[in-house]
Amino acid sequence: MEQYIFPAVFFQEDGETDYTVVFPDLNIFTDGKNLVEAFLFAKDYLKVYCSYAKKYDMEISTPSKFVNVANRFPNAICMLVDAYVNEQAE
Repeated sequence: MEQYIFPAVFFQEDGETDYTVVFPDLNIFTDGKNLVEAFLFAKDYLKVYCSYAKKYDMEISTPSKFVNVANRFPNAICMLVDAYVNEQAE
């Protein structure tokens, strides 16, 4: 099993409870009705993305350093999100 860890940026519009999640290194997005749901959806989405990338022999980019991503988005919440993928992706 391989582990992938990428920085994710969580954006929230003023007065809203929903969060939009962006993985800047992968150009993929998801969202959730609150921060916990957004984080769990981001974990699931990252796992699916990496699983399909492995299955179809696509390159998975190298993650940026967390501090660099956090510095690019000072008004957002930045977190590391991980996903475990089987060596033989489903």
